[in-house]
Amino acid sequence: MTLGGYANKVAWINLSDGAVNYEPVKEEDARKYIGARGLGVKYVFDNGPQVEPLSPDNILCVLTGPLTGTDCNMSGRLAVITKSPLTGTIADAHMGGWTAAKLKWAGFDGLVFKGKADKPVYAYVENGQVSLLDASDVWGKGVHETLQILRARHGEECDGMAIGPAGENLVKFAAWINIHDRAAGRSGTGAVAGSKNLKAIIIKSDKKSKPQPANKEADKAARKKALANIMDEANITSPRKGGLSVYGTNVLTNIDNSIGALPTKNSQLTAFGDRAELVSGEYVKANILVNDPTCHACPVACKKEVEIKEGPYKVHMESVEYESAWTFGPNCGNDDVASVAFMINLCNDYGMDSIETGQALAVYMEASERNYTNGDGKLDWADRDKMIEVIHKIAMREGVGDKLAEGPAKAAQMWGHPEVSMSVKGQSIPAYDPRGLKGMGIAYATSNRGACHVRAYTPAAELGIMPFGSLKVDPLAWEGKGKLVKIFQDVHAVSDSLDLCKFSAFAMGMEEYAAQFNAVTGLTFSAEEMLKCGERVYNLERYYNNLVGFREGSDYLPKRFLEEPSTMPGSEGQVCELDKMLDEYYEVRGWVNGVVPEAKLKELEII
Repeated sequence: MTLGGYANKVAWINLSDGAVNYEPVKEEDARKYIGARGLGVKYVFDNGPQVEPLSPDNILCVLTGPLTGTDCNMSGRLAVITKSPLTGTIADAHMGGWTAAKLKWAGFDGLVFKGKADKPVYAYVENGQVSLLDASDVWGKGVHETLQILRARHGEECDGMAIGPAGENLVKFAAWINIHDRAAGRSGTGAVAGSKNLKAIIIKSDKKSKPQPANKEADKAARKKALANIMDEANITSPRKGGLSVYGTNVLTNIDNSIGALPTKNSQLTAFGDRAELVSGEYVKANILVNDPTCHACPVACKKEVEIKEGPYKVHMESVEYESAWTFGPNCGNDDVASVAFMINLCNDYGMDSIETGQALAVYMEASERNYTNGDGKLDWADRDKMIEVIHKIAMREGVGDKLAEGPAKAAQMWGHPEVSMSVKGQSIPAYDPRGLKGMGIAYATSNRGACHVRAYTPAAELGIMPFGSLKVDPLAWEGKGKLVKIFQDVHAVSDSLDLCKFSAFAMGMEEYAAQFNAVTGLTFSAEEMLKCGERVYNLERYYNNLVGFREGSDYLPKRFLEEPSTMPGSEGQVCELDKMLDEYYEVRGWVNGVVPEAKLKELEII
């Protein structure tokens, strides 16, 4: 490996026998798949698609990108890549904060775990070495206490990430959570760790080991241009002025509610009326905000630390993000922001994806309302205390929680009514109704990891928040959305592989990505070549899924979005025209009804 930005070291850790092997990153892989998500997908693919997700044979990759931990803005992310126990697809989940930068500064591009330890262990990373240490004393503990104990043991300057009881109990949507409550949330990566008896990763490193760019002058110029875009007051990212910085991700609650694109009561409605304001970013800022910290090398500061000072939901936590506020709020008919914050924090401590947890509650609520639960009790809309009780039961797999822990799609199926789960490929939708934002419909359907908003964040165009208002499209039009989603999927595969924050796309384009990548690595990729890397990553993921068994007809949406018109202002009368968008999408992708043909694999040098 001759490229800058990479530590050129990946630890391959066999948990079954404790062996740790250190291997360089192949330069061919770096050129074709970049790093983080792309490199992880390549590793998971090479490990074979037929492994069982919770078996020792599955691998769990924790990888950084070539820009991670550098001076590049918004470069504080890592990717956790594996085969998902929730969906059976290939999956990656990303985490912000400082953990990623510190892993790079400790001398690693990443860690790859395989096998299963015979007792609970955690990985301790320092000075280019990985040790497996006994985690028996923290097994069974929540994420917060676990990381507190391990940092006290190794030094408060350590960073770290851990699973909680949900991962230990193999809840199919268990997550990794780090010391700042940043989550690698979706797809059940925490359950894969739990199946391997892997409790945590603790990292001690020194910023003096920060990777240096291959071309310092080019790096300075590329970062200056990217930062100017981030800072520009015309952009949503503008520090202290743009909506993302001022209100955090929860700036979207009132916006999506106003256009009839906020799924409410398990998507039976597309808006929450005036009650949406009570869980919005504006309400949070005015009433419970106490701090707005940030991640490595990021001036945006979209995180919103809050405190509920009194009452039954007293909590100090970070943070009331849009998807999490929605899933425990409007999605469950709940307008009490204190209870929402409490439930998010509970999920973080248990180590569970808050989106999927809230969706499990909403599915249980609708199933209860329709008398579908077959002796599993009932949960009423907005019954906050009972919601908290059920969250505990899910994490510990007790009572109805054992069923919901398999995922809301599976629970609905076990109740004989799969139609009440708003899911694709077994993963629930996030906080955008595809009757009000048509691009999200095709994005959910064609996401390689199940329903997902960050595979192709079309609201950036549909809500007009692309850099400087470019690429504004009608959210209610279906025409052109197949092509739009393909572009977004490829772009985000690039940013996830670099690994830059997804929100960088609100201020940068492929030119800025390529300039920073080239300056750090010493390569000379054009914007088109960078985008081709993203297309390659997306097609390799789809090829993996095809080999697993996701083939013709695997790209779909719940019938509710296709057959039940919205009744709310902004999207009233609308359904999602998925079939028309799919035809357009497959044409621009060069796929045959969701299957990657051999010619496309050869064109992209995958085979």
